Amino acid sequence: MTAPRASRHDERRRTFPALPPRPGPAGGTDFATSWWGNSWVESMEESALDPARLQRGRAYAGRGHVDAITVTPGRVMAYVHGSRPRPYRTEIRLRTLGDDDWEDLLDAAAARPDHIAALLDKEMPHALAASADLLPTAGDLTPDCSCPDDGYPCKHAAALCYQTARLLDEDPFVLFLMRGRGEHEILADLTRRNATRSAAERGTAAPPMPTVDAATAMTPRTPRPLPPPFPLPAGPGRPPVYPHTPGAPDPLALDLLATEAATRAHTFLATGIDLVAGLTPWQDAVRLAAAHPGSGLTASTRALYRDLAAGTGHSPTDLARAVAAWRQGGLAGLTVLEDAWDPPAGPFDRARPALVAADFPHFRPWRNRLSAPSLQLRFGRDGLWYGYESDRDREDWWPRGTPDTDPVGALTALLGR
Repeated sequence: MTAPRASRHDERRRTFPALPPRPGPAGGTDFATSWWGNSWVESMEESALDPARLQRGRAYAGRGHVDAITVTPGRVMAYVHGSRPRPYRTEIRLRTLGDDDWEDLLDAAAARPDHIAALLDKEMPHALAASADLLPTAGDLTPDCSCPDDGYPCKHAAALCYQTARLLDEDPFVLFLMRGRGEHEILADLTRRNATRSAAERGTAAPPMPTVDAATAMTPRTPRPLPPPFPLPAGPGRPPVYPHTPGAPDPLALDLLATEAATRAHTFLATGIDLVAGLTPWQDAVRLAAAHPGSGLTASTRALYRDLAAGTGHSPTDLARAVAAWRQGGLAGLTVLEDAWDPPAGPFDRARPALVAADFPHFRPWRNRLSAPSLQLRFGRDGLWYGYESDRDREDWWPRGTPDTDPVGALTALLGR
């Protein structure tokens, strides 16, 4: 079972969420799993006047009839569901420890480092519990309930007692709180006692413990202004030279990754926009390849094209064609290469008359494309015309020229006029 979480708005008041129903049958020899949890149950069972009410209370607890439990010094309270729709307000009272009892208990804990370690591990040492009668005995627990049953205890109080044992299983500090002091208070006291003991063993005075008054700590303060940001470099730095070592990553790949990371970071610092973040792996591969010389220039760039194409499931020719489109118009140019669409009436419809008037009468339309032998114009979603060329009698179109809002201008740039 996961340890229940408690609210710590008040060190001496902890409210635990309702525990889930207990797995397995409601019966059994032990309701709790720890020796101190079972000792808590035994203190109630030994003083109970009616075993049948205990069994019904045990069943109520096992089925999760107990709502959130609030623990304060000397009192455990919860609402318990019974036979009527409105739950009963139920509590168990016990005696809190006096100052002398606390001194004995804390001295005993501070004298044994293993006791402190056990508490931090949510364990209760037998000797520590016995040093100040921490656990209740028969007659120490006083039940009270708003139900009309005058049993001692009634089944609702018995259910609360059984569920409280489950809390004690997970956190023995709940028992300390019942006796009068909270967990943080106890641990702070043990820390001071350990410091005093260590100083006495060294023959020196105990060092003062640094403290801050609560009112001072909670006083609103104006935070100091942040230092001015560092000036933005004029450009991204160059990566170091990576030597070629057998078994190490390829130096070209490392150089490429480092250069891309530096460029991307510099752009983001300068503009606050990451232009690469929205790209698909294929689009980013095209962008990377387009930033380097053509595939036929050097062995290293041919290897780069080969690896990028293979990594994205394309051929080197596909990548080279996509790079040409990217260099023609960036991401919009790549979209024109790969996306055939039906443009609305308007600029596309006016393109053919404009081409005829400029002595280019042989273009035939298909979707967003106007084609003639070895020449093609594609209308992009960005409102630009993109030129393409192919060998005559082949459908092997490659991006060429500069995009233009005017189809005649795009064709003129394509033909180099």
